[in-house]
Amino acid sequence: MRPAWPLWPSYCFPQRIRPVGHTSSRRSRSSLVRPPAHLDPSRPTGAVPTETTTNSQAEPKNHRAIATSLDLYAFHTSSPGSPLFHPSGTHLLQKLQAFLRAQYPSYGFQEVLTPTIYKKSLWEKSGHWVNYKEDMFAVAGRGAQGRDDPGREIGEDEEYGLKPMNCPGHCLLFKSQKRSYKDLPIRYADFSPLHRNELSGALSGLTRLRRFHQDDGHVFCRPLQVKGEISRTLDFVRMVYRTFNMGNYRLRLGTRPEQYIGSVDDWDRAEARLQAALQESGQHFYINQGEGAFYGPKIDIIVTDADGKDHQTATIQLDFQLPKRFELAYDVPEPEQQRTAGSKLLGSTNIQSETPVLIHRAIFGSLERFLALLIESDAGKWPFWMNPHQLVILTVGQEGTVRQRAEEIAKQLASPDARTGPQTLKAQNFMVDCDNTDQSLAKKIFNARKRGYSFFAVFGPRNLEQPPKMQTLDISLGVHPSQHDVQQAIEAFMTSRLPPSDSLLDTSMMDSKPTAFRLTIRQCQDLMKDLESRFL
Repeated sequence: MRPAWPLWPSYCFPQRIRPVGHTSSRRSRSSLVRPPAHLDPSRPTGAVPTETTTNSQAEPKNHRAIATSLDLYAFHTSSPGSPLFHPSGTHLLQKLQAFLRAQYPSYGFQEVLTPTIYKKSLWEKSGHWVNYKEDMFAVAGRGAQGRDDPGREIGEDEEYGLKPMNCPGHCLLFKSQKRSYKDLPIRYADFSPLHRNELSGALSGLTRLRRFHQDDGHVFCRPLQVKGEISRTLDFVRMVYRTFNMGNYRLRLGTRPEQYIGSVDDWDRAEARLQAALQESGQHFYINQGEGAFYGPKIDIIVTDADGKDHQTATIQLDFQLPKRFELAYDVPEPEQQRTAGSKLLGSTNIQSETPVLIHRAIFGSLERFLALLIESDAGKWPFWMNPHQLVILTVGQEGTVRQRAEEIAKQLASPDARTGPQTLKAQNFMVDCDNTDQSLAKKIFNARKRGYSFFAVFGPRNLEQPPKMQTLDISLGVHPSQHDVQQAIEAFMTSRLPPSDSLLDTSMMDSKPTAFRLTIRQCQDLMKDLESRFL
């Protein structure tokens, strides 16, 4: 292979490690440190964390140190436990949200927006004020005394609470319209920020926060639909975690805690349904006695961080209690209990009301915590579609015309679908920068790798001599979680999109596993679009 510019030593790329999460109960404030796999029956066979380096004494990666070096976020004493995300960190969180939004239509979810603050009376109705008050932030309105005085409007002068979760708000949404059995299941998704009053000593980077975003979702369904909805959610989790190379998670079934609402019969029925769904999925799980939510049993997805600590990410919870407390109902022609799953609701004029079953679900869980997992999993090496630093053009020489043209090319690559006037909602945009400083090329390459660019492209006087529509960039691989996967994708692109007869492709710049290659501006745009769609 004969590159146009000298090739530079590539960095080593460590193997993936298994990730992190947390539980929200007050009794589980500290992250759980699990025993070795051969002493822990809850771990499936082979679920031992692997070394990410040949040096067994190397310190595990810490997402806080890596995030600082990548300039992702900051904290301030003015708001402990609430990160201030820089543009790069914001880009990553928005990419996680965009990924889930792209999946929602396939799983029947509709996104909603709900308030951040509710009156104390709502939290009392839901049971949170009694069972979760320690973890909530209480807020008093202007002039409010926090009292319920006789003769005044209910709730006019009472306390408010910042929401720690979205379920009460979604119950209000369900109740805002008359519902029929034909409308169910109804699936709501919500990315609203949540606030939980964690102890200051428990705060830890992005894994334990007071303000965070959760991909919260709630399914309102009929009893005969519960099994199918749980199975669909488990499939959703499996698909997402495989996409992010986190398929080695564990499933934990939390049962009735000491402090709970509802009847024992309801709890037994809910636990049996969750256990049946887990058994049918064929995935390994273990039972964690007494660790369910106060309103229902739950399935937690457990992953392990670089330090060997276990944390909760995704969750699936079955709830018979909140629908009753909020008096939710849907109309049916005959009592639900008189039908089987295969029966049809025809010929009946006797309309009755039934209470729906509520399924709480989160796939990522806390987006900030999931981001911490990704940071530690690959030491801040982002897949191309997520990377806030996808490509940088490095100029050679001091000519002003070279610098000016390089900046023009960077804008073309950043917005390949740009047009005059408003841009279309489906227009693709990429994170492309231009380094036209006076530093040496070697120093620019070092900086590009340090910032984690997926690709860096060299542009100099020789490139400028080419006709504008024929100008090429000399591109080299930068930082990727898997160098091999990206090389295969580039090779597939070269084979399928750029036939050997293409006179604009310099075949001397590539081999069967290309690390450096030459493309025109248009070909580079096509390559980036291709890589964006692959979730590499």
